[in-house]
Amino acid sequence: MDMNKREFFGVSFGALLLSTGLVRADAMADMEAAAKAEGMIVSLGMPDDWANWGGLWKAITEKYGVTHTDTDMSSAEELAKFEAEKANASADIGEVGLEFGPIAIARGLSQPYKTTNWDTIPAWARDEEGHWALGYTGTIAMLISKSVANPPKTFADLLTGEYKVTVGEVGKAAQSNAVVLAAAIAMGGAEDNLAPAMEFFGKLAAAGRLLPVSASVATMEKGEVEVALVWDFNALSWRDVVGKDKFDVVIPADGSVTSGYTTTINAYAKRPNIAKLAREFALSDEGQIQFAMGYARPIRIDQITLPPEAAEKVLPAEMYAKARPINAAIWTDAAKEMAKTWQEQVATKL
Repeated sequence: MDMNKREFFGVSFGALLLSTGLVRADAMADMEAAAKAEGMIVSLGMPDDWANWGGLWKAITEKYGVTHTDTDMSSAEELAKFEAEKANASADIGEVGLEFGPIAIARGLSQPYKTTNWDTIPAWARDEEGHWALGYTGTIAMLISKSVANPPKTFADLLTGEYKVTVGEVGKAAQSNAVVLAAAIAMGGAEDNLAPAMEFFGKLAAAGRLLPVSASVATMEKGEVEVALVWDFNALSWRDVVGKDKFDVVIPADGSVTSGYTTTINAYAKRPNIAKLAREFALSDEGQIQFAMGYARPIRIDQITLPPEAAEKVLPAEMYAKARPINAAIWTDAAKEMAKTWQEQVATKL
């Protein structure tokens, strides 16, 4: 039978490869052409000022001739929007915390796409089927006002001070959830043993020293942040905005946790090709450098050479000696239960 070599029962090999999450040169050309025809990309939780997504969006829109809009929201809110809209999807892609990647799969809200350099991503930081992969990591750090006497260097130090400690909204945001896990790890706990952290934060709450609100540049400038537990990339970025003379950033020396954020391609995306190319760019050398320019440690940091202007925006590697990668297989379920425990053992003491 005479047939086009790239067709098989009416389906192009390129389309077949893309649908299974595999990529090769001719499939990439097909996808790029389709992406340009889609004309735009709509994202959730990927604003310009978060990990320098602004730099990535500028490069992506220029490269593929598309427009872009984003609505900032939490990981849980993103997946709720995917689920509520389904076939009437307004968004094509979102970025969620590590523990939300498996949740998206379980709810049938994501579709797989393995980038051309998929195998260079650490195994702990990617899904075997291609549904998620961290673009950069976040490690829980301490953002410390220089007005604080005896600034803490460890989680244990936090119990001895008089300053307020800002942790954000535990149970709602991946960053705040990771704060609890980081404290647990520092005190001998783990993903499936958060009891040490609950006891620790319960003591801070009972002492009137725990603030369940989110740190931000605005609250820092108002003098409302004394010590905040946040991702390292947020701490570094906000410090530089408010002033290096006003805040310091350290990774807790007694332990912390390294997690990160993954692009999640909406299973119902109306523009799936440009969504896949956004992930492709994010994991490319160029995209990884853009994340570093936004103070985030690229997931492929050991495989690329950061230019000096990017290298100076991330903390030295030795600061991360006691930080360990999150165990996503355990944490996804543990994080779901954590909100209830937090309410019972910590929030009631505020």
